[in-house]
Amino acid sequence: MSDELNLHQEHEDIGYEREDLSPRGILAFLIGLALVGLLVHFAVKGMYGYLDAYQKQHQPPLNPLVSQTENNSRQISNADIARFPQPRLETNERLEINDFRLQEEKTLNSYGWIDQQAGVARIPIDRAMQLLAQRGLPTRPQPGAVPASPLNTARKAATRSDTSQLPKPSKKPKGAKQ
Repeated sequence: MSDELNLHQEHEDIGYEREDLSPRGILAFLIGLALVGLLVHFAVKGMYGYLDAYQKQHQPPLNPLVSQTENNSRQISNADIARFPQPRLETNERLEINDFRLQEEKTLNSYGWIDQQAGVARIPIDRAMQLLAQRGLPTRPQPGAVPASPLNTARKAATRSDTSQLPKPSKKPKGAKQ
């Protein structure tokens, strides 16, 4: 039988571990892990129980003038809500925040008076940006210069902001040369 192939030849360069993990060792580790987990669980539960009892024992006595509160503070009646001072908590946050955002958008994108007696008005943001781009930012007067009178400054600002007399810009097609 010298013709037989020897498929199980061993080489010195090739090696592998000849021992596997035993199922008994793995099972013992898992049981030990579960026991340690239970021990920690009961130790923490006992510690919290002790701390809770300690806190209840060392609570200062309530003033006899203070009314006793209900045990369940999560249920609130309508009488409690009416008795609670302003500002109150929101009842429907999503609806109230949407209403608030709509009101803010209307305020930011419309004309209106801030103080009509003083002549202070608000303008939409887009218009304010256009005016700022046209006029530029205000600057401080140079030392030694005579400040302009408020009346003349207001008149100049009014004439600059009046765009009703200006010709409307014509739209040129893209690619047209100037």
